[in-house]
Amino acid sequence: MNRPTTRSKNKKPKPSDDVDKISDTLRKIHASGEITQDDINQLYNIGKPVCQGCRVNAKDNPNCFCGLIPSPNGSRKSGIWQKMSDVIQSLGPDPFKELRASLDSPAGLTNLGATCYANSILQCLYMNTTFRKGVLSIEVDVLRKQPVLDQLARLFAQLHSSKRAFVDSAPFIKTLELDNGVQQDSHEFLTLLLSLLERCLSNSRSVVPRTIVQDLFRGSVSHVTTCSRCGKDSEASSKIEDFYELELNVLGLKSLDESLDDYLRVEELNGENQYFCESCEARVDASRSIKLRTLPRVLNIQLKRYVFLPKTTTKKKITSAFSFPRELDMRKRLCDPAQVDLIYDLSAILIHKGTAVNSGHYIAHIRDEKRGQWWEFDDEHVSNLGDHPFGEDSSGHKSKPPQKEPLVHSSPVSAAGDATDVLPQFAENGDSEHSEIFSSADAYMLMYNLRQTNVHLRKTSMVLDANNTETERTDSTSNDITSLPSYLRDEVDELNASYVEACHQYKLRKETTLRLIEERRQEVRLILSEAPVQSFEEPFYWISANWLRLWVDNIMPPVLDNTLIQCSHGKVHMAEVGSMKRLSASAWVKLFSKYGGGPALAKDDYCVDCLKEAAHKLVCADSYRDRRKTVKELADSVLSGNCTDGTYYVSKAWLQQWVKRKITDAPSEADAGPTASIRCPHGQLMPEQAAGARRLLVPENLWLFFYEDAVTMNPDDPLGCPSFPIGSEQCSQCSEKISEVACLEDSLRAVKNKQRENHEKLAAGKSFPLHPNHEYYLLPSVWLTTWRNYVNAGGKNALLCDEPESLDSVIDKLKCEKHLRLLERPLDLVHKRGAIFQKVSLGSGLSHEHGYLFFKGKMMSRPCFLVEPQLAYVRVTAVSDGLTIITSSDWKCFCEEWGCSENKGISAIIEHDNDAPDKAICGKETPICNEQHGSIDGPNNRLDEKRLVIRTSPEVK
Repeated sequence: MNRPTTRSKNKKPKPSDDVDKISDTLRKIHASGEITQDDINQLYNIGKPVCQGCRVNAKDNPNCFCGLIPSPNGSRKSGIWQKMSDVIQSLGPDPFKELRASLDSPAGLTNLGATCYANSILQCLYMNTTFRKGVLSIEVDVLRKQPVLDQLARLFAQLHSSKRAFVDSAPFIKTLELDNGVQQDSHEFLTLLLSLLERCLSNSRSVVPRTIVQDLFRGSVSHVTTCSRCGKDSEASSKIEDFYELELNVLGLKSLDESLDDYLRVEELNGENQYFCESCEARVDASRSIKLRTLPRVLNIQLKRYVFLPKTTTKKKITSAFSFPRELDMRKRLCDPAQVDLIYDLSAILIHKGTAVNSGHYIAHIRDEKRGQWWEFDDEHVSNLGDHPFGEDSSGHKSKPPQKEPLVHSSPVSAAGDATDVLPQFAENGDSEHSEIFSSADAYMLMYNLRQTNVHLRKTSMVLDANNTETERTDSTSNDITSLPSYLRDEVDELNASYVEACHQYKLRKETTLRLIEERRQEVRLILSEAPVQSFEEPFYWISANWLRLWVDNIMPPVLDNTLIQCSHGKVHMAEVGSMKRLSASAWVKLFSKYGGGPALAKDDYCVDCLKEAAHKLVCADSYRDRRKTVKELADSVLSGNCTDGTYYVSKAWLQQWVKRKITDAPSEADAGPTASIRCPHGQLMPEQAAGARRLLVPENLWLFFYEDAVTMNPDDPLGCPSFPIGSEQCSQCSEKISEVACLEDSLRAVKNKQRENHEKLAAGKSFPLHPNHEYYLLPSVWLTTWRNYVNAGGKNALLCDEPESLDSVIDKLKCEKHLRLLERPLDLVHKRGAIFQKVSLGSGLSHEHGYLFFKGKMMSRPCFLVEPQLAYVRVTAVSDGLTIITSSDWKCFCEEWGCSENKGISAIIEHDNDAPDKAICGKETPICNEQHGSIDGPNNRLDEKRLVIRTSPEVK
């Protein structure tokens, strides 16, 4: 069964068909002088059908409104037809996304580039309730004098009460003068920050903030050395040193208990490491160890994951798993066990993601002291981890016997932040026998808080020492901060009000924009549904298609503008039919009443004058095109030489280009100058010998066509289009000038020919034989090159080529004014492949000086001075840098041609040298370089076994 033929169904007519119909209509109007309604329908495409379902909007159909809006499921990149998600995105950042869930949820800190190390430490300090109280209780006058404390208090206040989910840390980082783009070590940052805060807080008059750093973070140790003979401790053993963190080794160790044992282990001093005991007055064996004297309320433990590699002088990160307990019993770690509980609870874990030391990313897992919940602080992002420091999903254990607690691994975190599953394990013997154990390959710092006993609950601070004494100090504030100081509260309230206002303005802008878009979409769909005109009798209005597209796409359309489709008479221009649409009266009234503007161009507002003018231009174009076809055939015959009745001159080059151009409906700018290139500056006929002045004779009717086009294109040209009929005389002034130039060229050509004959080999750049004991002369090779280019230049370059400098001045420049000796040497003579010739330059930067070869100032090699048995003659190349050898006859001719006295020349003679082979040759003798030996058989081709040198007069300096 054959498929039905559908290819011709609804097939659009070709554009050429419409053009032909329009042309025929215009010709009919020009012939009859009348315009009918059918003519109007044809010329303005009114009769074209209303389109339905076109993919794009048809420009040649004023009844087509397809494609102005996208399909129901479609969208555009801009305007009211964008995707709603893109519209919302164009409104800018949504401040509601920065809204803090509640004040019970901690806020994050912005990362300014590479400040994650500082953010993690600041969050650890802020989440410590006691430290936060101390910072927020600093006096106002102290804050004004201490910018670091002032910015830290402001930062803590915003972290406490800001409505934003994260706080800008830039003011505090800027106060510390830190480089935002440089990653630093978090442990070093904490050490320096605590030291800075301790100095700044010493100015406070309040007890709590003045010593808050020491009360929370400072402990004491002593380094004890004990003599194994007398059992006495050294004098230095009694010295107590403060510490703010314990730096524990990780390499080769698996748990915190092992690292603490390693830190406190006893070191034996024996052999070469013996200790000099003052009591025994001798070097004796001894033991050395670190003793913990007092412990702080916040125990910072630095895990030394970065180790130095001596071979590569770099640092490497240790990524092995390391376990640590939730509860840490430090009673047995003091040098004298305390009688009170020294149970520490894990409060914070600082984590370094990545394997590189100087890069990676720092985050912190911190326990909320009030609710016991763990939080992950990753710059701006804060996540709740539940009761487990690594998240509830990573606990991996179920109910377990009370006598054994599970060893829970947090699982190593890769550089990408992915964590593996956590496996349950159980603690064995040790200090953490009944404590939950965690393990991590990236934990970098651990913070333990001293568990609050009944004494602490009575709001006391306690520092325990090795003598079991307790120092109590009553706090003036509670652990939980329910309000901020007034000066900070006012500032935070102002920031919160500004943020709330920004949220309100964004919400209002979003609602308004979405409402306007929806209203505009409904308006566009409604008016476009009414836009098509259904019949010829129905009234309609013309509207600019450009404005219609703006109205369809923009949220706020401009005023209705129909001026682009108006002619100079204020009517509808036929030439703009592709830029306008035919709109129904109802649709026009709605648009015009809402957007104003205009003007209103109704059904009968077509321009009769423009239609008749267009008809006249079309007929004129037809006539011009026919005339041009005729004269083109005549121009072809002129170029081919078949036309003998020429009476006017035109430029040959211009005529050739004119023939190649396509036949158009009217003359173009290229038709403006048929005689421009053959007219001299004096307004007369240019001599044909001049460049570009070749011309041809054309018949009178062809010239009149050219003249008419030229005047049409340049009606305001004062010179017009000059005509040169046959018999026009050439410009006498230009002819004389051309004759003078021709005579000069002839004379110069004769001089150059004479010089080429006198110096045949030099001009051709050929080498010539040179015999020993003959007198020759030296000339600069650069001058010879310039001369050769000058005498060989011909044609258009004959007068443009640079003339060589006079020989008299050139020879003077080669001699020292004081000693009248040569400033340059002739290039070495090289023996190569059976011939001796002057050494050739390797490039324009190569020179020879003081027995060495230089290229652009750099010494290349030391020349060899003499050569063994010589040939019967020496051959020298004609071109080289330095001085080139020429014959005496060449020298005499050059003196006559380029103005120099013969006795002023630099003579050179190749002579036999009878001195020893190793004798250094200098002064007036220039040696021959032995580059490569050749062999020539036969007695007639050999000289005496003597060496040859070049002797110059004057001598070389």
